[in-house]
Amino acid sequence: MTARRIAIVPHSHWDREWYKSYQDFRLNLVDMLDTLIPLLETDDSYPYFMLDGQMAVVDDYLEVRPQAEQRLRDLASAGRLSMGPWYVLMDEFLSSGETIIRNLQMGIVRAAAFGGAMEVGYLPDMFGHIAQMPQILREAGFADTVVWRGVPSAITKNAFDWEAPDGSAVRAEYLPVGYGNGAALPSDAKALLRRTEDLVQEVESFLIGDLLCMNGSDHLFPQPWLGRVVAEANGLQDDFVFAVTSLPEYLATAPAEGLERWKGELRSGFRSNMLMGVTSNRVDVKRMGAQAERALERRAEPLAALFEDPREWPDELLALAWKEMVRNSAHDSICACSVDDVVDAVLHRYAEARTIADGLADRAVKSLALSLAEPGNYVLNPSQRARSGLVELVVGAAEPPSGDVQVVSERTGLPGSMVLDANTVRTVIGMLQGPKIDNDAWLHDIAVEEDDEGVQITLTVGAEERPNVPISEAKQDIYARLGARPDAVFRIKLNQPPIRRIVARVHEVPGYGWQSFAPAALTHPVTVGEPGSPVTLSNGLVTVEVDETGGTFSINGKPGYGHLVDGGDLGDSYNYSPPRSDTLVDTPVTVSVRVIEKGPVRASAGITATYVWPDHVDGSSQARVGEHRVEIETLLELRADEPVVRVSTSFVNPSRDHRLRVHLPLPEAAQTSRAESAFTVVERGLTAEGRSDEFGLPTAPSHRFVSAGGLTVVHDGVCEYELIDITPSAVGDTAHTLALTVLRATGMLSRLGMAYRPFPAGPLTPVDGLQMAGRRVTLRYALVVGSGHDDPFALADDVLLPLEIVAALGGGTRPASGTALGVEGAQVSAVRRERGVLEVRVFNPTPDPATVSIAGHAGWLINLRGHPVRPFEGSFELRPFGIATARLRTD
Repeated sequence: MTARRIAIVPHSHWDREWYKSYQDFRLNLVDMLDTLIPLLETDDSYPYFMLDGQMAVVDDYLEVRPQAEQRLRDLASAGRLSMGPWYVLMDEFLSSGETIIRNLQMGIVRAAAFGGAMEVGYLPDMFGHIAQMPQILREAGFADTVVWRGVPSAITKNAFDWEAPDGSAVRAEYLPVGYGNGAALPSDAKALLRRTEDLVQEVESFLIGDLLCMNGSDHLFPQPWLGRVVAEANGLQDDFVFAVTSLPEYLATAPAEGLERWKGELRSGFRSNMLMGVTSNRVDVKRMGAQAERALERRAEPLAALFEDPREWPDELLALAWKEMVRNSAHDSICACSVDDVVDAVLHRYAEARTIADGLADRAVKSLALSLAEPGNYVLNPSQRARSGLVELVVGAAEPPSGDVQVVSERTGLPGSMVLDANTVRTVIGMLQGPKIDNDAWLHDIAVEEDDEGVQITLTVGAEERPNVPISEAKQDIYARLGARPDAVFRIKLNQPPIRRIVARVHEVPGYGWQSFAPAALTHPVTVGEPGSPVTLSNGLVTVEVDETGGTFSINGKPGYGHLVDGGDLGDSYNYSPPRSDTLVDTPVTVSVRVIEKGPVRASAGITATYVWPDHVDGSSQARVGEHRVEIETLLELRADEPVVRVSTSFVNPSRDHRLRVHLPLPEAAQTSRAESAFTVVERGLTAEGRSDEFGLPTAPSHRFVSAGGLTVVHDGVCEYELIDITPSAVGDTAHTLALTVLRATGMLSRLGMAYRPFPAGPLTPVDGLQMAGRRVTLRYALVVGSGHDDPFALADDVLLPLEIVAALGGGTRPASGTALGVEGAQVSAVRRERGVLEVRVFNPTPDPATVSIAGHAGWLINLRGHPVRPFEGSFELRPFGIATARLRTD
């Protein structure tokens, strides 16, 4: 009988933050690497160690031990220490596709300073895997990956070919019992043999070759006796051949022919926990993360790339923002299955990244404004697709408004004058830091006059920005007069012509372009129903009617939208689990409805519904007990010439241990849903694989939109959804409602004895922040019924990426309308500059080949490492579901 090879890969799985804070874990990390480095340097019998496939652990260590960098570089260059290729081990479903790619690129670049990244797409502990991961890995030059969670029952061996929607495939090494099957190996050779026999027996039906023995687990230190005990075990018997090796060395000889094949995402709980509830805990984290990603990907980078001087590309600031985003994408961070200190840090990092992104985007918009030839208001389209839409701006009110605009507010003038003492004047004038007074007014002039009675300061204010307002000079003049006459009477006169804030629909604006503002005629103005009848909003494309009894609304006659259903949740940060004696609350005790805006450009109504929710779940009886009254405000908005119903639901959460979902009826029965995931749209059925250790709950994540049964929902932030109200039919089971999770509040990081997952998934640690008690929760989403908007990507842009107003002073060279970049034929994921050169990443989410046109540009298609693939002139072909990166040539 041929001896079975036991390939032992020493490693440590290092969660940067989880049940302890980042700094707490870093203390252990420093101790671990302080132990590991001399072990590798002095003991040839301990030849390899893998640093968890992520470069963050290296940077985290070197911040404390910078003097150790050369020692790490020597070990990595010698092949003793495997690093990368990721920067962090991210969650794939809660991060955008672009964040995943930047994570990989950051890891590869950082690893290059240490001799290069490990050539394995290591994915050991992600809570499932996206469909496009094989393509991402192939685009970065990887042929192998290693996975654990999410592998379905159809895969029966420890290796399979994993295929992306475009046909790209990698060899996936499957860890049937996880990345710690060889953790804490015994120091006695005979005990090691017994342990190995157990390991082989546990997975023997899966093995198609050697046994991969992962010698490590969460935050474990290296076992220094490993080389000795392996040598002793080899000398005692002939059944096993033990070898301490690296993951790349093991995979180099692993069987790769005739493997089973799987296409698409990996979201099965058949053999390991999927922990699907991480999508819906701490919804504030998910929504803040999506907003920060959008600010970086859709505004800061493309606007800076297209409208700033290439020599002023803010590379360092963007790198800081992206590092915060990538750090937050770590699975225990963005999944919020962590203690409150960690989640607070995650929210802070998102705030930092978004502040950088918003600031850079605003600078780019200012650059565009300065480059325009004529003064006035312009409309900027930050998306690739030419589109019309609504804008809100301030204009002069000397003339009556046209019939195609809607007046939001008017200001006929500011108070005439004020008499102030010198100290108050000094304070008021000191607050003038720029020409912008507020969102509706700009300072046009400052005039100072003095007589025997005192000093008069006249501030002239208008609706638009004006150039060269002498603010600094006027302030110096005023301060001088204050010093000369500290007891004088100072009068401040405010002179402002009437202004009004309006909302208007504008003509189509080119993609990544601009045009001067002019209201467009309304083809389908929006109206509000007559007083005394149910509140109705209609524009001829869609009609919304509010049910003043139940607090829901109908769309085109179909009732029940916005139906809020609250139930108990005795789960934890990882999984929803209903209490044994649940109480559902779905009927308000009071409802009031008011009309907020009456059209014709935009109409809106507010629904205030009061519910009585239980306070918490009693641990002994598992019944919901106590009582809280909660007021939930739902705002409905309908715009002229659009089939989209915009909805915002907001409340302060008073209760614990519960899950709130909004039920949305499907116009047609559905057997599948289609939801956005990274670089594609995935189709999912009504069930999910599970087992007794974790119920296969068919909730799933949607990045920005999900469609089913003739209904499309766009939402702000990654959302958990489920198709429910399932009934049998002639074609099989069908669903009639889509449930979107608004909030899931629990109080435990992990829990024992849950109905849907009986065994813990982590420490049994109380985490009060998971309850979100006393916090405001807001879910913004939009609904389209039927075929009113066939392109969900365009719909998502319309809802989440509004047109912007740019106020120009004139004096530049750009014409009144134009575009900075034209990209057609595919969806754009990124527009940025790399070493001064414009780079565009696109993807084709359809099953048909596409021709991608980048008008007026030639260049090279490159892979994710920046290596050239092939040249193009003006356009290139993109395979179905393909991803491509184009670096544009500068002439």
